[in-house]
Amino acid sequence: MALRQIRIKGDAILEKVCKEVKEVTPRTEELINDMFETMYEACGVGLAAPQVGILKRLVVIDVTGEDPIVMINPKVIETSGEQRGYEGCLSLPGKSGIVTRPNYVKAMYQDVNMETQFIEGTELLARAILHEIEHLDGHMYTEKVEGELINNEDLENAYEGE
Repeated sequence: MALRQIRIKGDAILEKVCKEVKEVTPRTEELINDMFETMYEACGVGLAAPQVGILKRLVVIDVTGEDPIVMINPKVIETSGEQRGYEGCLSLPGKSGIVTRPNYVKAMYQDVNMETQFIEGTELLARAILHEIEHLDGHMYTEKVEGELINNEDLENAYEGE
């Protein structure tokens, strides 16, 4: 396993639509392992392949630190409800913004055996699934931010003052 360089907002690759994964090869497995290592090292809860420079429809997510999820060729099939909260991205380090998203999501994807799976999530898991799938279509959360982006240090100080 190896750490991969996380692409930062402004890198053209983050604006491109990713290609479907046709099969899981040893290189794909290596990419998945590297993505998890990179995500954990950066203290993230999700990472999409284009964020490490690979235009493949592949995301990794772990919102608990104990429940790694690999989603290949994911598609959102249902959403409902609403949640509003601060969101950040490993491709825009140190910044957060308020984003409104569905509170529930159901998605279809393929696992590492290329078998179709379904996942349902609420709250942070729903936010992470939607955020990462948007990366696969060349979109970032900054397109949805309400108001201004803020520095994460300012956000942490605001919570400490409560």
